Amino acid sequence: MLDTVRKVETPEGVELELRPAGPVARALALALDQVVLWTGLFVAVIPLAMLGPVGMGIWMILLFLAQWLYPVLFEVLGSGQTLGKRALRLRVLMADGLPVSWEASLLRNLLRVVDGLPGAYTVGLASTLLSRNFQRVGDLVAGTLVVHVPEPQRPRPIPVTPPLALPLSLSLEEQSALLAFGERSSQLNPARCEELAEVLEDLTGLRGEAGVTALQGMARHIRGLT
Repeated sequence: MLDTVRKVETPEGVELELRPAGPVARALALALDQVVLWTGLFVAVIPLAMLGPVGMGIWMILLFLAQWLYPVLFEVLGSGQTLGKRALRLRVLMADGLPVSWEASLLRNLLRVVDGLPGAYTVGLASTLLSRNFQRVGDLVAGTLVVHVPEPQRPRPIPVTPPLALPLSLSLEEQSALLAFGERSSQLNPARCEELAEVLEDLTGLRGEAGVTALQGMARHIRGLT
């Protein structure tokens, strides 16, 4: 099945769903980064050219730093995103879902030389197409992934009912289920809502429409709504 979602578990036991970015999105992000870099370098060369050989020497140093340190600094200090990746909603992470480290970012960017061989990023493109997680050689060696940043999900509205405190302590999983019912209750027909509410009659002590209203009030209490 064509499903690129990868589930990884962090050392804290949290399960993350990651969607690795393919070569097209990554190429567009790289192209945007190069536009940003060369625009900045073009602006810098104008005043530096007035300094003669010294100015051109400084410009060459800036060129080196821009190509090799720009991605590392942005990936580590910018939540795994260069300006190009931010525009394409991509992010570099460690393969286990943790933020990318200095060592991994430096290694994956230094190996762009290998990925660029023998020209036109041939090795890097072949590696991403053959890798299950679209990893180029630099990613495979450094243990990193480039993933799509998920769209922020806005909480779905819960029908307006008076908040109702929970009559007993519930686990996080039980609270999540109760909150999901409150969010989805407006999309279900009344008979289905009442049927589901009867499952939790021991919690509310109510049946029918009154039970649905009580569960919606508890869901609003969990979310902190008034």
